[in-house]
Amino acid sequence: MLRKLLPPTGVAAEFTDDSLTIGVIALTGKRMLCLFNWGDSPQALVVRLPERSHVKDNWSGEDLGRHDGQLTIADMPPHSARLLEALSTRPLDVAALDRDRILKAANRYLSEAPITVTASSSPRSAGGEHDFFSEGDYWWPDPANPGGPYIQRDGMSNPDNFADHRRYLMRLSVQVPALAAAWKISKDARYASMNPRLEFSQAIHGRFTGRGIGVIDTIHLVEVARAVETLESSPAFSKAEAAGIKSWFAEYLLWMTTHKYGIEEREAKNNHGTCWVMQAAAFARLTGNREAADYCRYRFRTVLVPNQIAADGSFPQELRRTKPYGYSLFNLDAMSTICQILSTPKENLWTFALPDGRGMRMAVAFMAPYIGDKSKWPKPPDVMYDQEWPMRQCSLLFAGLALGNADYLELWRTLKPDSTVEEVVRNFFVRQPVLWV
Repeated sequence: MLRKLLPPTGVAAEFTDDSLTIGVIALTGKRMLCLFNWGDSPQALVVRLPERSHVKDNWSGEDLGRHDGQLTIADMPPHSARLLEALSTRPLDVAALDRDRILKAANRYLSEAPITVTASSSPRSAGGEHDFFSEGDYWWPDPANPGGPYIQRDGMSNPDNFADHRRYLMRLSVQVPALAAAWKISKDARYASMNPRLEFSQAIHGRFTGRGIGVIDTIHLVEVARAVETLESSPAFSKAEAAGIKSWFAEYLLWMTTHKYGIEEREAKNNHGTCWVMQAAAFARLTGNREAADYCRYRFRTVLVPNQIAADGSFPQELRRTKPYGYSLFNLDAMSTICQILSTPKENLWTFALPDGRGMRMAVAFMAPYIGDKSKWPKPPDVMYDQEWPMRQCSLLFAGLALGNADYLELWRTLKPDSTVEEVVRNFFVRQPVLWV
């Protein structure tokens, strides 16, 4: 009977006594209360709650309010049942939730030597040994002209393209935030060069030595910038080191905002344009560039929201791709990270909406049901890596906290936080949420 009332959870209901009147399914962050009146007359039921909880009826949707210590159902009709959801209202402690995961990773990274872009090179790069180089993911040799310009196969990654520098950057973006997170939660001091430009990224053999869309390769520096902010308060992190790192980020931000590749990327109509704003916002915050931060807020309100979010909250530019699910998640996470970086009490991007209602609240509301139950996704499955998504998407955590939505937080808790699949690592850029909340 319980299986009919509630989708399988893998957790058995525990009844308070042999009468089988009150059954409790204890899940992360909430408890499902299964109430039964087996008798021939109305009955009052008193349910003990171990912590303050917000209770609602799982069938009718009725909000039963907040309760501390116990919940009383005054009048259960004879031969009836109710299924209630009691969500904990205790603040989410991300540090406690992720502590073991963070320290396990950080201890492993302590013994690993850094790798820079000079460790490998490609004969197809038009740059020097200190220049970051990558190739467009979806470009392949032309079978009709094997030595000529590559041709595009959207959504299909070419495993033979040069990706070493991108892997080194992803490695950095995994290790530095983990070490910073470990220092933040433990205060253990143990946890405590590439040219600043991307003129040779996302190259296409026989066509381009570099492209503006290559700027997206440095999304992995967004959490590194956040980690630097965290480490600044560590006595093991000198002022000279902090100044040197900030100088590099300031120079890169200048390149992003003035070079033709950066400007091309800024003007992209899809997730590339979103990621330009996300990166510029993160690097502006780290370097104290208020003018750039203000511009990013302005661009979010006047360009990203009006041009990318549809009337139903979806991202049409991402839905038209051969990986609509993964790209929708990716763009939503990027927009959510922008809101997390730039929102202030006076200018809350989370609650900003156009006159027709389009904004982040609507965008998250569109995607959240498909994160919770991917089988309901209305578009075709992604052509590659479809089975790897969703992950523990930061959009759920950030929106849950900013908008006071406990359902988003509960869903976030249940999702996988880490992956060893390179495609997932490449498109999953907030891996240490304790640095962000």
